[in-house]
Amino acid sequence: MQFLRTAFWVVIAVALAFFCMANYVPVTVRLWGDMVMETKLPVLLIGAFLLGAMPFWIMARATRWRMKRRLESTERALVAATASTTVSAAPVPAPVPAVAEPTPLISTGPA
Repeated sequence: MQFLRTAFWVVIAVALAFFCMANYVPVTVRLWGDMVMETKLPVLLIGAFLLGAMPFWIMARATRWRMKRRLESTERALVAATASTTVSAAPVPAPVPAVAEPTPLISTGPA
C-alpha cells in the first residue's frame, strides 16, 4: 500500500513539473485599485490551489483531533468500567459454616 501511495505522489509531482515547464509565462493580476501583481502562471495556480485546500485541511485536522479526544475519553471510561467490574466480580469467600452446639440430653427420671 505504501508503494502505491508513493507512486501516486511521484506521478502527481512529475505531472506538476511538466505543467510548470510548459506554462512558465508571466501573468499580470490586478488585485484592487491600482495594485498590480506580476507572477508566473504555475505560482499563481499552485497558490490558488493551496488557498482553496486550506479550509478543508483545517476541517479535517479539527475533526481528527475531536475524534481522537472522544476515543481517548471512551477508552478511559472502558478501563474504569472494566476495573470496577473486576473488583466487584472478585470471588467472594465461602461463608464459614456455624458450629452446631450439642443438644442437651434430657433426662426423664433418676438414673
